[in-house]
Amino acid sequence: MILDAKIPEVVTLDAKIPDGPLAEKWEKHKFNVKLVNPANKRKYDIIIVGSGLAGASAAATLAELGYNVKVFCFQDSARRAHSIAAQGGINAAKNYQNDGDSVYRLFYDTIKGGDYRAREANVYRLAQVSVNIIDQCVAQGVPFAREYGGLLANRSFGGAQVSRTFYARGQTGQQLLLGAYSALNRQIAYGKVQMFPRTEMLDLVMVDGKARGIVTRHLVTGHIESHSAHAVVLATGGYGNVFYLSTNAMGSNTTAIWRAYKKGAFFGNPCFTQIHPTCIPVSGEYQSKLTLMSESLRNDGRVWVPKAKGDKRLAKDIPEDERDYFLERKYPAFGNLVPRDVASRNAKLACDEGRGVGSTGLAVYLDFSDAIKRDGLDKVSQKYGNLFEMYAKITGEDPYQTPMRIYPAVHYTMGGLWVDYNLMTTVPGLYAAGEANFSDHGANRLGASALMQGLADGYFVLPYTIGDYLAQMPAAKVTVDHPAFKEAETNVRATIQKLLSINGTKTVDEFHKELGLLMWDYCGMARNAEGLQYAKGKIQALRKEFWSNVKLYGVNEDMNQTIEKAGRVADFIELGELMVTDALHRNESCGGHFREEYQTPENEALRDDANFAYVAAWEYTGPDSEARLNKEPLAFENVKLTQRSYK
Repeated sequence: MILDAKIPEVVTLDAKIPDGPLAEKWEKHKFNVKLVNPANKRKYDIIIVGSGLAGASAAATLAELGYNVKVFCFQDSARRAHSIAAQGGINAAKNYQNDGDSVYRLFYDTIKGGDYRAREANVYRLAQVSVNIIDQCVAQGVPFAREYGGLLANRSFGGAQVSRTFYARGQTGQQLLLGAYSALNRQIAYGKVQMFPRTEMLDLVMVDGKARGIVTRHLVTGHIESHSAHAVVLATGGYGNVFYLSTNAMGSNTTAIWRAYKKGAFFGNPCFTQIHPTCIPVSGEYQSKLTLMSESLRNDGRVWVPKAKGDKRLAKDIPEDERDYFLERKYPAFGNLVPRDVASRNAKLACDEGRGVGSTGLAVYLDFSDAIKRDGLDKVSQKYGNLFEMYAKITGEDPYQTPMRIYPAVHYTMGGLWVDYNLMTTVPGLYAAGEANFSDHGANRLGASALMQGLADGYFVLPYTIGDYLAQMPAAKVTVDHPAFKEAETNVRATIQKLLSINGTKTVDEFHKELGLLMWDYCGMARNAEGLQYAKGKIQALRKEFWSNVKLYGVNEDMNQTIEKAGRVADFIELGELMVTDALHRNESCGGHFREEYQTPENEALRDDANFAYVAAWEYTGPDSEARLNKEPLAFENVKLTQRSYK
């Protein structure tokens, strides 16, 4: 394969954005979509893959409307979806603090935070729907923190100058998932939802050009079977584990959306990955994942490093005038609450200058001593106690006595399957929700917006847009005896047997670690053309070696984690190549995509709006062919494209 071959551009994508003023688009669209009458809803089947916030909320809501829903997750319970790991909070434009927030300000902050690489209409809808999410979750019993008078409390988050983040200590994701899970269980009890735990989707089935079902493997028995439906929703989260070390659960993977990509669903902005600034640093090669410390800690924690290079004194021994509070110094308007990409890049820069702390020098301090002096230890403990306990258990250090050590790590993926305004992919009948799609966060997600998007898609968007699609198709079912299902099952079995038959010398984890290191070094926080070209060649070689030298154990007809991992890592390798291709073609810096060749004199991201104000939507063209680039132009009619500034 020629690395520098020109990639043909073929299609300008239509996002099906409704006409009219921005603030009226969603309300008018809801009125104009076609409806399925209540008696007919029970004739339609919907498959939902993934049971996190987006999947559980969509399943509960669609079943409540009367549809027949099947939900698939690879965990033993929907409660174990990775949404539980979200700590800090969920944004909503309630303006309870009366500090100047509004739907428009949340929209503007999100567009700006994503460095003007998100679709205006989707982001404004997200801001509108945010206010309903809080009411829905409170009604479900989610125990949000409250002020003394009983009103819901808010705190600040990066990228905003108002307090709009609702939270439940450091367990917000878990509590929100329990709310969605209770609604899901209600529908399971009513018989409207069938739950399939410990089951992994391995292929998408197309009939007459439409998504009509999936092929799955049961992770305990190895049983391969098919399931049919009138529409399929993928709500399987992000693909951050392509980097091996990330804040994601080890099971988080890309297989569902990648197999859909290979069936015709375009992949949007795959190289847009988010680096989270407040993670516990890597401590050894034995680690399989990294631990996130909530961004909410930056409300009261101050980020600093020694002013002098190579200063290895303990934090308590470094006088105040020899400390560099670099975020406060560089960005006085936002200080420690700059967006994640800005905070991460500046932490890396400080460490690259030789001013990092800890034994590796790859860490900066997050210091709460001023907050404890100002508010008292009890008050700080009320806000962050469980996070401090988690840090102490992992590191053996007491963050009440000595500053936390943090360093950026891969966290969220803004890229995902391309979807239109209705959340439908380029495959008719196939939808993507939450982190599995690309739609709302541009080149950098603001903190506390992931939970907001997942629940917005599931509770308030998909119930309208899926109905519009189903109302226009017959209720006649396609059975799993259809040849398309049999062909897909045959291909899945053949791939598994091929993996088992290779009997090479390198384990799946060895391949995954090698891929992850390539991705982090050359397509991580900083990238350049030379490094990306090198990485692409190495990934292509790694893919070839994987299919000739991977070592699996056991058989398919049993619980066999080497089979699970092998399929996922094979997909990660292919996705890694596409991410590098995407990063290489985008000759600009924006948000979390920082190309070293394109930066301002102050080391900020330098966008090229004249040439790259679009979504890059990649189309699969075959196993040995370059992906084809398609574009969705981004029109900014309500915000002015400017150089981002948080100073």
